[in-house]
Amino acid sequence: MTDTEILQILVFALTILLAIPILGEYMARVYEDRALCRLGRVQQWEGWFYSFLGTSADREMGAREYLTALLAFNLLGAILLFFILRLQYFLPFNPERMTGVPFWLAVNTTVSFVTNTNWQAYSGETTLSYFSQLAGLCVQNFLSAGTGMAVMVAFARGWKRQQTESVGNFWVDLTRSVVLILLPLSFLLAVLLVGQGVVQTFQGYVHVSTLEGSQQILPMGPAASQIAIKQLGSNGGGFFGANSAHPFENPTPFSNFLQMFSILLIPAALPYTFGRLVGSRRQGLSILAAMALILIMGMGIGLWAEHQGNPTLGGLPFWEGKEARFGISGSVLWGVVTTAVSNGSVNAMHSSFSPIMGLVTTTNMILGEVVFGGVGAGLYGMLMFVVLTVFIAGLMVGRTPEYLGKKIETGEIKLAVIAVLVPSAFILVGAMIACMTEAGLSGLSAPGPHGLMEIIYAFSSAGQNNGSAFAGLNSTTPFYHILLSLGMILGRYAVIIPVLLMTGSLARKKITPPSSGTFPTDSGLFVLLLVGFVWIVGGLTFFPMLSLGSIAEHLLMSRGSLF
Repeated sequence: MTDTEILQILVFALTILLAIPILGEYMARVYEDRALCRLGRVQQWEGWFYSFLGTSADREMGAREYLTALLAFNLLGAILLFFILRLQYFLPFNPERMTGVPFWLAVNTTVSFVTNTNWQAYSGETTLSYFSQLAGLCVQNFLSAGTGMAVMVAFARGWKRQQTESVGNFWVDLTRSVVLILLPLSFLLAVLLVGQGVVQTFQGYVHVSTLEGSQQILPMGPAASQIAIKQLGSNGGGFFGANSAHPFENPTPFSNFLQMFSILLIPAALPYTFGRLVGSRRQGLSILAAMALILIMGMGIGLWAEHQGNPTLGGLPFWEGKEARFGISGSVLWGVVTTAVSNGSVNAMHSSFSPIMGLVTTTNMILGEVVFGGVGAGLYGMLMFVVLTVFIAGLMVGRTPEYLGKKIETGEIKLAVIAVLVPSAFILVGAMIACMTEAGLSGLSAPGPHGLMEIIYAFSSAGQNNGSAFAGLNSTTPFYHILLSLGMILGRYAVIIPVLLMTGSLARKKITPPSSGTFPTDSGLFVLLLVGFVWIVGGLTFFPMLSLGSIAEHLLMSRGSLF
């Protein structure tokens, strides 16, 4: 690594650390209805909107009503998006006259964007109109991210409140997440990206003559506005097929830095917000420390692996699939961050990473997307591990299993286990089905352990709502459309439903003051226990599968074999 690459990583880390308390405090004020921007006009507009929905900012919901509103809203959004994709030929802002999206691809894309996965089995510049990109995908980028943030804040209320049925109002939490957090940040980022040369236009595609005299079509479109929310909302879906490796999406080193920063910004600030909402910053910071520790471990392993060079090529660096303008370290940094944050955007092709770096990116996902994870989703996913860690550690040392003054009982443990294991079970079962069927194997682009990793990566990306691809598997078949759509649904709602049911259970409990028998959950020891528990669960679940994939490929590469 060069001094410049080291400096880039240090500046990135320092910038994130400086932004965490600022944005974290602001988001806490938004959800406490004390934001500085709560001006009269905003409050008036908000009141009108709630009246239209038949609710008000003061009306509270129970956990089940909150869940019902969330599921109904997501279902309505999915239906609307599906018809936009199918009927895009007849809709406006379609200068290239794109035809309707095929049925199973429309189903897959709809599920993908509603669940905040943004898995893309298509290339945007050849498949979607500007209307579909903006009114369909971009809108869902805001709403799916806002949904995750709403669940997070409701969960925080479950820990904070006692002996009550109310956990907030879904419509209020969603509206404030989108209007007061995501929209302002997205507007600012979009302006900065346009200043760096990211395209933002409704002009049709441009036909140009190259220096060789041949003709080339340059795709255009309102990309900057969608890229801003795709990064800030942990969405990741690219406007163009090459995603953030495309020069029209990510033209400069500074745009690259801005996008990486925005990927990690909100997920890293939310643990601080959680600490503020539950009345203990130390609790939020302990979760933040656990997430950061796992991220740093993955970053270190990935940088080491990529800079070792390929022994079968005389130790030459792993440059395949990378943009020279971003460099190896810049590509590794993005790859680790995007898979840790459940973002899914890429500035390098993950299939071309070294086997160990491919193992790192896959592991980030199969751990449950709790290493920061998606906005809101990563935090409440990590809190499921917190519940399990507190319960098991408390039993091991004879301490009372409590967290934030709430006793952890059988009901909470069952819900946490469901949230942790259902997405993992889908990855294992889905990969097994793909490996045993002709339809699954026909999509492979490589044999041996690398081909296995293509399948594992796809099902991990879908089941944990990441959305990035290994860039080798042909997933444009009904087999993968249907199976991966099922995984995206399970990965999203098999976690949200247990979280909100647990929220209702916690809100009804009394808060017990800590005593000498209470296991402390804001110490360095607990951080290490939490990190260890996350690794143990992931290792026990997936190590046999990964040993046949990336680990075997690494060992074979050292003996001169490539796949």
